Amino acid sequence: MADRFIGSAVAVPASLDWLRATETGRIWLDKLPVLLETACEHFGLSEIGSPFSGGNVSLVVPARHDGEDVVLKLQFPDHECRHEAEALWRWNGKGAVRLLKHAPELGALLLERCRPGQFLADDTETDRIGVVAGLLRLLTIPAGDPFTRLNDEAARWRDSLDHNWMAAGKPCEQYLVDAARKALQDLCLEKEAEEVLLHQDLHGHNILSSERDTWLAIDPKPLAGDPAFALSPIVRSFEFGHSKAEARYRLDRLSEELELDRERARYWTIGQTMAWAFSSSYAERHFETVRWLLADN
Repeated sequence: MADRFIGSAVAVPASLDWLRATETGRIWLDKLPVLLETACEHFGLSEIGSPFSGGNVSLVVPARHDGEDVVLKLQFPDHECRHEAEALWRWNGKGAVRLLKHAPELGALLLERCRPGQFLADDTETDRIGVVAGLLRLLTIPAGDPFTRLNDEAARWRDSLDHNWMAAGKPCEQYLVDAARKALQDLCLEKEAEEVLLHQDLHGHNILSSERDTWLAIDPKPLAGDPAFALSPIVRSFEFGHSKAEARYRLDRLSEELELDRERARYWTIGQTMAWAFSSSYAERHFETVRWLLADN
């Protein structure tokens, strides 16, 4: 579907069309022209550019503020995006894009602009897993309120697995669903001894090249909980290579270099990957990753 224009200048990316399926989504999309204008006035922005592609829950556009390149992000009020601003404040530019200003009443974040802004996924000349390891060392800091607890989110994933599998038309073997449910159940039974701030969507298209600090993470969808969970999005990141050997390499290398519990990381990856798979455009790749992780020996 072609992009639709907000006012006369900025288009709504087709990647946001899925929001039209719900009343809340339709209301937010219909309000976007006013939200954009209000946010620009609130932050004093100029030279609004075309939206960045690929955003599924936010409108993200380049702009100018006090003569500097910045990024304006208007968030759809989704629970996974809740507290993104707080996470970015906590990281304070160390390993993640810097938050400049926040207008929570508008769901608007003003962010630094990453230049040159290349995706880590596309840089085949770099030790990409080494980059991820370095970022995780910076991003792993103590957490607590106001962030959603990993165990609470995992319980929600566990309880929705069967419904989502059936609603999607049972697109994979039931044993994958059963294994994910058991993994999440067992992990949730254990009290989290350490709560760190977690970027639950740290894949190769959420890491951008930056003149300020080489590589920076964006779009954190923060949680607070078990450090071993941090490996989940990277292990399943097929843009870093999609095979059993490559997924296992990421799991082995990162758990060893970061001194994380490999088995807990493996089970977290199984659980979250299945929980997210049924609404993903890459569901079959996610199912394959889970099959490989369950056959790990």
